[in-house]
Amino acid sequence: MDMGEARRGRWAVAVMFAANGFVMGAWAPQIPLLLPRHDINEFTLGLLILVLGIGAVGAMLFAGRLIGRFGSVAVLRGFALSASLALPLVVFSPSLPVLATAMALLGALIGCMDVSMNANAVEVERRLGRAIMSSSHGFWSLGGFFGGSAGAWIVAHWGAEVQAILVALVSAAMVLLVMPFLRGEAPAPVMAATGKPERTALFPRDAGLWLLGAMALFSMVPEGAVLDWAALYLKQELGSDVFRSGLAFALFSGAMAIMRFAGDSVRNRFGAVKTLRASGLLAATGMMMAALAPSDSLAIAAFFVTGLGVANMVPIMFSAAGNYPGMASGAAISVVTMVGYAGILVAPASIGFVAEAVGFRVTYGALSLLLIVVALLAGRTAGADGVQAAPQAGAIPAKGA
Repeated sequence: MDMGEARRGRWAVAVMFAANGFVMGAWAPQIPLLLPRHDINEFTLGLLILVLGIGAVGAMLFAGRLIGRFGSVAVLRGFALSASLALPLVVFSPSLPVLATAMALLGALIGCMDVSMNANAVEVERRLGRAIMSSSHGFWSLGGFFGGSAGAWIVAHWGAEVQAILVALVSAAMVLLVMPFLRGEAPAPVMAATGKPERTALFPRDAGLWLLGAMALFSMVPEGAVLDWAALYLKQELGSDVFRSGLAFALFSGAMAIMRFAGDSVRNRFGAVKTLRASGLLAATGMMMAALAPSDSLAIAAFFVTGLGVANMVPIMFSAAGNYPGMASGAAISVVTMVGYAGILVAPASIGFVAEAVGFRVTYGALSLLLIVVALLAGRTAGADGVQAAPQAGAIPAKGA
């Protein structure tokens, strides 16, 4: 095995994560502009965003089947380039039906790219013999930061249309630049009886894999709860002003970014199971501190602690899914991502209903219990430590175009 090629593959997949985050970050400042452009209300906009999410989750399982047949490199190339060019389709949609279709397509392409880049990161981990998943997700956050901040500036100064075109050009350039350096597994072998590649089950029957998906869900819901509701919690129940209430998610996100870039070193030293167990307990402690905080300053600090804990939980689960015994990486990751992201679709509204009934303190306290459940089930991610073993015999690099 050429370790130089493996290292180039590691940076290539990192750029893919950054490109995906860049597109999603750039999409955020476009969302409120849809209201006047199509003369719709917030309820209709919410339905459109739901369509985008359904498109993403619905396509994820099919991405797993494609990866099983063609390999993660070929699938990642196709979906990465397509996703890079999808934002203008949404921005230039002339009517509401076309807009809904374009948003479903954007969600599907982003979702399939998400599955394939995580599957490819697992393959790179195997080749390097060490973890890279957490920092790969850190590059996604970095891309999202630049996409959101630069995208918002361009929208404000040059307009939504110019921003969409520039985002497509920049993200496509990023993807094209690193395409030749992607390395991954060979496509599925051809069955002698039929002469066709082996097929991957669309809905695997392994209960352990679905449990891993539920663990990803339990880890993602608290993240969504901070993103969507922390500012309102600080304002309504702790008397924060607009600036201080916004600090909750800002510090939470900053803590996640810092810990994700440090997370691979932690996991390489202590292993996936110990890292996940400690991360889950730290996140649960932070969330409970936020629920019990007597002041907004302590709540903001608690959300920072929560971000430190949550940061590496989902990356570890994706690595565990990619090394799940008896199953192709793409198929296993597609299940875990589908279950995890499906929860993100329903979590914001569900948390709002619960908080309205019992208050944010009780809600955040309950979410800390979900994180404790993940910590107790950390042993289910032992497969993620397989990346530190020698690469599998017979694995061949998928050559660049």
